[in-house]
Amino acid sequence: MSAAPLPASLTYLEPQPASSEVPAQLANPFAAGEPHPLARRAAQALQARLLAGVQGLTLGALEQRGGGKMFGVLVVSDAEGRVGYLCAFSGMLDGSWWVPGFAPPLFEASAREAFWPAAEAELDGYGAQHDAWVRAEAAGRERLASAPDDARDALKAELRALQARREELERRRADRSRQLWRQLARTYVLPNARGQRVTLEALFPSEPPPGGAGDCAAPKLLGLALQQGLRPLALAEFWWGAPALTGGRSAGGFYPACERKCGRVLPFMLEGLGPGPVPRPAPSAIDAEEPRPVYADAWLLVVHKPSGLLSVPGRHAPARDSALVRLRQRHPEDTALRVVNVLDAECSGLLLLARDERTYAALQRQVARREAEQRFVALLEGTVAGEQGALSLPLRTDPQDRTRQCVDLHAAPRAVTDWRVTARPPGHTRVALISRTHRPHQLRVHAAHPQGLAAPVAGDRLYGRAGPRLLLHAEGLRLVHPHTGAPLALEHPPPF
Repeated sequence: MSAAPLPASLTYLEPQPASSEVPAQLANPFAAGEPHPLARRAAQALQARLLAGVQGLTLGALEQRGGGKMFGVLVVSDAEGRVGYLCAFSGMLDGSWWVPGFAPPLFEASAREAFWPAAEAELDGYGAQHDAWVRAEAAGRERLASAPDDARDALKAELRALQARREELERRRADRSRQLWRQLARTYVLPNARGQRVTLEALFPSEPPPGGAGDCAAPKLLGLALQQGLRPLALAEFWWGAPALTGGRSAGGFYPACERKCGRVLPFMLEGLGPGPVPRPAPSAIDAEEPRPVYADAWLLVVHKPSGLLSVPGRHAPARDSALVRLRQRHPEDTALRVVNVLDAECSGLLLLARDERTYAALQRQVARREAEQRFVALLEGTVAGEQGALSLPLRTDPQDRTRQCVDLHAAPRAVTDWRVTARPPGHTRVALISRTHRPHQLRVHAAHPQGLAAPVAGDRLYGRAGPRLLLHAEGLRLVHPHTGAPLALEHPPPF
């Protein structure tokens, strides 16, 4: 029998591995640990190719600060049993989705091109208008601060009108963004080993897919292998280029598939390849009684949020299970209920909510003026040098992975964290943390980053190593009651 034609993206291993070196089936892509030796061999070959440069590409951006990204290899066998490997990158490479020698994206280009350029322009228009309203509000607050008493009521009314316009624009933008993202998700068509094909949207029937789902290296590799009739044997994904600004990725490091983006995608694509379904991390069920009340009065509500429960549902899925959705169902009379201090889903602890807009605004002012304080406790992996201090590492969204934050010393908003060591159990450090600014993932990045404490929070799947849960807890809350003027201090001990 003559050899099958060589697919453009398939590189055969030479010399061919012995049959004893070939795995019987693909390992669980979500499992941490070292890649199979054949996958490591393929990854090292791709890394050598990247070091030598890829013809027609400018890869220097990978070495620039914050420019690194995930690559992947999939070891496969063809119809005659010859073993080779496929290559892929996450997202885009050098500004392109299509690069010779790498797996193509999973979306249908013509369907995407039919609407997405106009959709992006529409969303940019919303963004520009939103920025204009924000600037107008800022200017209004400046005028109010220096206005005479007889002009303040009129200026306050003007500010309220500006705020209402901005919030209405935010609502319209969020609704339109959800619609467009669902439309975009319908252009991704995913195959599996049973010969079935579904859209990305179909895998997330109750909520929009997370941003970037379907664009990781692993789904691209499996899509190409199935299209070419190749049998997947071993997968490896690694980081290449400048270290991630989050501190959680370093050049040449191997990492398992991410559950957030690929947790529904990969199990479907792998159906039919093994003796049973691919295991994936299963979130623990959140008791219906959660979050449990800690304090309540006519204006404030403080609850204990468990790890694993979102604080707020998010703009793409306003009915998604979260502390706010559950509390609004329990308290339908509180139509204006809003979360003041959003906690990460993985973080547990005290969550503060306001029952009306006036209270919410007053609490936000306390937070902005640092008159309110929230204290966290965390168990860090490793030994922290020193006993206490303050960290100032500016943060912004990681452009390579918008689920993460990264350090940007030049252009990012300021972020300040006070820290103090409280215990040093073997191999770990227990610390108290106070966030003086309130950036997303601030405490987690400040803990993990080499210029921070260089010790990630235990169980941090984004910036350290995944574990049963993130060992970060909001244990203390201190504020001045916005209506009575009395100091309010609440405590809830951590469950670890």
